[in-house]
Amino acid sequence: MRRALALVLCILFSGLPAICADQSAGRISAIIPSATRNAQPAKAKDDLQWNDLLQTSQSGRLRASLLDGSILSLGSSSELRVVQHDAKSQQTQIEMDYGKLRSKVVKITQPNGKYEVKTPNAVIGVLGTDFYVAYENNMTTVVCYKGVVSVIAQGASRVVRKSEQAPSNQHQVNLGAGQTAVIGTEVPPAGFAPESEVIHASMVDTNVPATALVAAPKFWIPVVAGVVGGGIAGGIAATRGGGSPVIPPAVTCGAVGSIKCGK
Repeated sequence: MRRALALVLCILFSGLPAICADQSAGRISAIIPSATRNAQPAKAKDDLQWNDLLQTSQSGRLRASLLDGSILSLGSSSELRVVQHDAKSQQTQIEMDYGKLRSKVVKITQPNGKYEVKTPNAVIGVLGTDFYVAYENNMTTVVCYKGVVSVIAQGASRVVRKSEQAPSNQHQVNLGAGQTAVIGTEVPPAGFAPESEVIHASMVDTNVPATALVAAPKFWIPVVAGVVGGGIAGGIAATRGGGSPVIPPAVTCGAVGSIKCGK
């Protein structure tokens, strides 16, 4: 219906390229219920458009494939909006109000191309990499698995934690593979968990098996389990008696700096 309306507008206002531009962003490729797209139940193979709002419940997770080949893995209790994704010019902007997100971004080769994730207190920019962003308790946590990630604090926030070798000032830090940073206004009274724990948790919390799920009463079974590196990147997520799905952790985790984990 929305595409038909866009076509009519293109015919009526052919001189306005902004209206006629294709605003497809990609599609949902895997899902663990429950999750929504624009406040409606989300399903695998649902198309994504610019400004689509994706939300997951406490037991839900979602994976989306963007048109340029980048992959978004959204953890539980999370919300993000695909504000823009122009695969041709490689212009991507994602806003995350809360939750956990892993992004595997294809290399950006176009002039002025960019891939940005914005949280309420930080902007994370990359040129092609694999990284994680979480926004919880007024803090943005960033983990770089591969490549280079630039993290810029916004407003009154600053860099309150970073890996020792990561170059930074009070408001910006550049992360390499295996490095982490936290943006906030102050260090929590209890301090921070060790970096190794943060990195491991980030991969587990955003692991979405690349399997199709078939619903049966109070029971969810992945139809296909992929084999990766000698391990099984799938499993059974059972909810007998109304419990929450158990999502298998990432299969292979190497040493920090050469991480191979998840999809």
